[in-house]
Amino acid sequence: MPSSNTIIRITESDNVGIIPQPEGLTEGSVLTDGTILLEAIPMGHKVALSDLRPGDAVIRYGVPIGYVNTFVPRGAWVDAPKMELPEPPDLEEIQLEPGEPPVVEPLTGYTFQGYRNPDGSVGTKNMLGITISVQCVAGMTQYIEKKIREELLPKYPNVDGVVALNHTYGCGIAIDAPAAIIPIRTIRNIVRNPNFGGEVMVIGLGCEKLRPERLLSEESTSSSVLYLQDESFHGFSEMVDGIMATAEQHLQKLNKRRRETCPVSDLVVGMQCGGSDAFSGLTGNPVSGYAADLIVRAGGTVLFSEVTEVRDAIHLLTPRAVDTYVARALVEEMRWYDDYLAINQADRSANPTPGNKRGGLSNVVEKALGSIAKSGTSPIADVLGPGERVRRKGLNFAATPAGDFVCGTLQLAAGMNLHVFITGRGTPYGLSMVPVVKLSSNSKLGNRWHDLIDFDAGPVAFGEKTIEEMGWELFHLLLAVASGQKTVAADRWGLHNELVLFNPGPLT
Repeated sequence: MPSSNTIIRITESDNVGIIPQPEGLTEGSVLTDGTILLEAIPMGHKVALSDLRPGDAVIRYGVPIGYVNTFVPRGAWVDAPKMELPEPPDLEEIQLEPGEPPVVEPLTGYTFQGYRNPDGSVGTKNMLGITISVQCVAGMTQYIEKKIREELLPKYPNVDGVVALNHTYGCGIAIDAPAAIIPIRTIRNIVRNPNFGGEVMVIGLGCEKLRPERLLSEESTSSSVLYLQDESFHGFSEMVDGIMATAEQHLQKLNKRRRETCPVSDLVVGMQCGGSDAFSGLTGNPVSGYAADLIVRAGGTVLFSEVTEVRDAIHLLTPRAVDTYVARALVEEMRWYDDYLAINQADRSANPTPGNKRGGLSNVVEKALGSIAKSGTSPIADVLGPGERVRRKGLNFAATPAGDFVCGTLQLAAGMNLHVFITGRGTPYGLSMVPVVKLSSNSKLGNRWHDLIDFDAGPVAFGEKTIEEMGWELFHLLLAVASGQKTVAADRWGLHNELVLFNPGPLT
């Protein structure tokens, strides 16, 4: 633990410090640099280390995260109402020429136990997926999912579970509008997620605009389509019997799958933040970023996302692109989202959330600078539009909104077979189709949610462990979870959220 009045500064140029003490510090506390607190300041929040006058920059991470709009004396609390947002990086001025990539040694000899698929992808779970072409049939798939779990799964012990991939799309939509490609390819690519092993059922109604066949790719050779309006079904019971019989055919195939030794290069790991706090950029995200670098060094694939939590740090990412094409693609995803927000009369100040602010994050600039730390330091190999599937191994930016469930859904579509979810405030978020490793950025949360958090990165804040040490610990945990040797808390408790499509297209 730190001495009672220690604060955290990222760089020598920072003119604010972060309060790390779980109970905060009281008025009159004398910090190690001689600063006297003029008021009580909670854990994770910022204290001024020098007098700040209106218009002065607030420096954290060595860069301005905002400008004070009032006099803030040394020792005062620097919170969101006292700050104005800086302008975002000008997309026309962004550097597109790649910088010099870091020189790293390949990481060899690390493996996990996974389910290899005919298309070469590898699953970390063995799941039966039931997707739908229209929300009208969601009640049926919920009913069927429960029935399969209770009546069929006990006969197939090698199958980890069944999941109904329900959504609110498919009817009353402008099916050929340009933006409609996003939800359609998202559903289509989720069907191809490696944890389903190609054994996916598609349940349709029969009159919807989104035809079930449109959701199947050439690789989905084992998938099957059933329509509830099929005239061969007489009544609800026959519909259920028909679906159950088809489900059993898929379960028989899935039950033959066995784990085998696979290289780390077969992992596709999604990195995501949710319920972030001021420690996320100090501990949880850098630790996750270090683990991400290890996965990439071993030939694997890592996804980082959340456009609104990247936009204000985009100038720090484009130099890491492998070429100008990837750098330009990064910028274009930022531009598309700028336009999307403008059309809907929203702006980036809507992020962060009230909970983020209670955790010490004043604005989206501060949040973005901490958020990109989970991408590590590897070169960015490719950029995926919302709902697109991974094309290249290595570090990928998968463009998504910042909402937890939408981001997770789009990373599933990209081919994610393992998920790392970093939180400072806490969330029971989980996905049934992939293991979700929940990581706390501070030990106060890790201890309080001891049976919901899988990994606590909090010791980094107090100097008890280094980012490198904890990055290696997380890397080994990920391999154990991917191998089925350790069960994550969300799976132990059955905490699984519904998928949420990103649908910027019009309804008719």
